Amino acid sequence: MRYPRVTITADMLREARAWAPRVKIQRTVASRIDALTGVLGEMAFAQFLFADWRRHQLGANKGKADFDTLEVKASAFPFSPKLHLLVREDYARSRKPLCYVQVIIDISARALDVPAGTQAVLCGYATCEEVDAAPLKDFGSKFGGDGGYRCHYLPVLRLHPIEDLRLI
Repeated sequence: MRYPRVTITADMLREARAWAPRVKIQRTVASRIDALTGVLGEMAFAQFLFADWRRHQLGANKGKADFDTLEVKASAFPFSPKLHLLVREDYARSRKPLCYVQVIIDISARALDVPAGTQAVLCGYATCEEVDAAPLKDFGSKFGGDGGYRCHYLPVLRLHPIEDLRLI
């Protein structure tokens, strides 16, 4: 499968760093750059979908899906098609977007920042029903030990091609 990539620019990073503290969700922290990763994932998806990363909906979508009916799940990890789309069990129960999009910020799992030039990989999407039917597992923390929550997980290899979203 082909995985489109979006290069994270210095301008994207500047705006993402400004947004990250404003949209940070107070919950279990999986890494030091969780909020930044999430913001960059939304910006990369906006770049893919609209050819303009500034068309993100940060701030306007609080308590709702990231792009009306699409929820972007972003992770900072070295890209591999063997990774998984992860959706927290509590999140999947409380929200029902049409589908979940997986974006991988392709950097070391232990990274403390995201440099300009980093690639955001758009891995594909799964429907809400597919996520709800997926198995659950505690994937642990990047700091070590249990994460303290379970996630529905679907292999990236089983996601629908991201290009098909334009047909929905």
